[in-house]
This record gives sequence, C-alpha cells and structure tokens, in this order.
Amino acid sequence: MIKRLEGYVFGRVQLVMFRDFTCRKARALKLTGTVKNLKDGSVFVVAEGEEEKLRTLLGKLKRGSILARVDKIEEKWLEATGEFSNFKIVY
Repeated sequence: MIKRLEGYVFGRVQLVMFRDFTCRKARALKLTGTVKNLKDGSVFVVAEGEEEKLRTLLGKLKRGSILARVDKIEEKWLEATGEFSNFKIVY
C-alpha cells in the first residue's frame, strides 16, 4: 500500500550530510519526496511509497549519517498525495 511518511528529525542533523544521506537512502528504496533543513536545527522529511520501504527508510533515519546524532523523530503517517516525481533535497 502506498503511504506518506512525514518526519521531523531532531539532534545533530545539520552540517553532517544528513540531507544527502536521506536523499541517497530514499532514492535507493525508490521513494519520492523531499528533505530540508529547518531554522530550528531540525530536518523535515516527506517520503511517499510502499509502507514497507518507508519503514526501512525510517529505520535508517533513526541511525542517521556517520556524523549525525539523531535524538528523536516525530513521525506522522498519512495517505500518499502522489505530488512527487522523485526524491530531492530542498535548499
């Protein structure tokens, strides 16, 4: 079933290649969506695809990139909108 995962990732997740890490993992799973830094130091991820693949991505986000420290993720599961054609970093 196609779902949408929205997540706010907190911790040391900016300036540690976290967006690039997220983008590479999401593309490898053939997910669509975006990842972007927020002014409060967190990262916002929106991903759409098969629920199993989204759960795999969520597990990877919880571990984070090699230099990152993920303290918590606030996740929300929704119905997919189909608005994305690929996965990209929003600058």
